[in-house]
Amino acid sequence: MEIRPITVQELNKYIKEKIDDDEFLNNVFVKGEISNFKLHYTGHMYFTLKDENSLIKCIMFKSYTPNLQFMPKDGMKVSVLGSVSVFERDGVYQIYCKAMKQEGVGDLYEEFQKLKAKLDKEGLFDNSHKKKIPMFPKTIGVLTSSTGAVIRDIINVSTRRNPNVHIRLLPVPVQGQGAAEKIAEGIRKMNDENLADVIIIGRGGGSLEDLWPFNEEIVARAIYNSTLPIISAVGHETDFTIADFVSDLRAPTPSAAAELAVPNIEDVKYTIMTYQNRYKVALKRKVEFMKMRYEKCMSRRAMKEPLQKINERAINLDILVKSIQNSINNKLNKAKSNAVEIITRLDALSPLKTLARGYNIAQKNGKVVSKKQDISKDDILTLRFIDGNVDTKVIDKK
Repeated sequence: MEIRPITVQELNKYIKEKIDDDEFLNNVFVKGEISNFKLHYTGHMYFTLKDENSLIKCIMFKSYTPNLQFMPKDGMKVSVLGSVSVFERDGVYQIYCKAMKQEGVGDLYEEFQKLKAKLDKEGLFDNSHKKKIPMFPKTIGVLTSSTGAVIRDIINVSTRRNPNVHIRLLPVPVQGQGAAEKIAEGIRKMNDENLADVIIIGRGGGSLEDLWPFNEEIVARAIYNSTLPIISAVGHETDFTIADFVSDLRAPTPSAAAELAVPNIEDVKYTIMTYQNRYKVALKRKVEFMKMRYEKCMSRRAMKEPLQKINERAINLDILVKSIQNSINNKLNKAKSNAVEIITRLDALSPLKTLARGYNIAQKNGKVVSKKQDISKDDILTLRFIDGNVDTKVIDKK
């Protein structure tokens, strides 16, 4: 008798029915720590509940979330009440939560918050310490697992955007014991040997434990002390690690990190072409403008008849010279007239005129005698006539 194989759907349906018939699984009360929490746009909550040794997927539908007294988040310790069932399509079992009670913050999450506060207080997250990502890096250094999807995504995106860029992978473990030390050592090696222009450190999504190496203090200080700029691309967009806060730039995903680190060569070419066209248009306009200015200048009268202005100034100069000469002549004539008038007046008062009329001047000892009382009998006087002098002696005074 031939055994007919069943389909995967039939198997999953059988397992689901078995689990649904289990009275214990229909009403479980489980405690654990939340990880990978996602609030869907529909209002449903998806997360993982875990302890030290195991984990289980959980979902809380929108109809039950209004009863919550808090907003769940990664690292919270909670107790959930619900039922275990199988999701046939994916063949996975999960807890369908109806109620949730907060038990406290998980140890890892509490440690994360303490370290974050400590490093923030020391200034490791300050923007003043952030280095600028180079615009055109030649070599991209990548610290991640050599077998994961992260390096493939970075290579694909980088080479698509710029085939000339060089990707230098330094393989490091991205989870588990000793991963943080290897990551920090890789950062130091990249710096000491100057292996890249910019470094991308990253890994795919995961639980808080999976991402924990990027929350270690040794990694944070290695990033802070790096002279090369570092882009952090750890987990999904909603995941945040200490490395994200210390790094010079955070990317939501490894692919986004490659886009931030490597410029699209086509965009660069287009930008250069745009600038070239702008410069050509600007230069053409400048030449046309200068040509118009030249033609306008050459059309001016001064350019057509350059001596005209000089001749006009020469005429004006002649007029001014003639005016100055007339002014000088007028002043000279006036001065001559004034001089003649003064000379005439002085001549009228001249002693020689008096002598010409028959008068003479008497002098005694070289001094003019104007009064009778100034002479005595027998004094010798000099009489000055118009045509000469005569000495005489005083005989008598009357």
